[in-house]
Amino acid sequence: METITATVLGVVVVLALLAVAIVVLRRRRADRLRLRFGPEYQRAVVETGGRRKAVAELHQREKRVRGFAIKPLTSGERERYVPMWTAIQTQFVDDPKAAVADAEQLLSEVMGSRGYPDGDFEQRSADLSVDHPVLVQDYRTAHDISVRDAQGEASTEELRQAMLGYRALFRELTGEPVDDNLADREPAAESVIDEPILADESTVDAPAPIDEPDAVETEASTDAAIDESEPVVEPVIEDESVRVPAEAVSR
Repeated sequence: METITATVLGVVVVLALLAVAIVVLRRRRADRLRLRFGPEYQRAVVETGGRRKAVAELHQREKRVRGFAIKPLTSGERERYVPMWTAIQTQFVDDPKAAVADAEQLLSEVMGSRGYPDGDFEQRSADLSVDHPVLVQDYRTAHDISVRDAQGEASTEELRQAMLGYRALFRELTGEPVDDNLADREPAAESVIDEPILADESTVDAPAPIDEPDAVETEASTDAAIDESEPVVEPVIEDESVRVPAEAVSR
């Protein structure tokens, strides 16, 4: 009887320890995924409806991407893609809508060269989130703007933000710096329609400087003018001490 009791207690203890170990492992995996995916972890929690489902989803993403042959671009691929991106940024000035569409297409080509398989946007963004969890947020935002632009609902400023998001991911995928002046570029159409044309202060002729005479010359000329004018009659102030009474004069 005692042997059976001891055996049962032993099994219970083992099961309890096993349950604790499972809980600890799950927490560690959740913590690791939270650190790795950052904001993407919270997004997965919202989309899946719970932390446990989010952990399972992100774990599946990791397993999927581990099966890809992800590789850096060759020097030849960089030399081909960087000028293409520069041309797209230049195009943004005259045709921001076409530039945004071309930027997304170029990113798809770069991802293919890096080893990411073809797929719809949601799958590709999920694949990117494994190694680029922060920039994939900008990628999604840029894509949403591009979709709304196709429906005529995106403003020029939103198109600029989309280009900035695409540019950040392009730099990350190519490992090459690109032109950082996109934020300062104004599309030609917008500047004509929305902005009044102002003269450039640097091109406006400034009035000719007026030569002011020196202080000494001014004082001298003033003195000369006073000397040539009629003498100034000083008012006569009667001295009370020498005033003669009127009665004395009459006598």
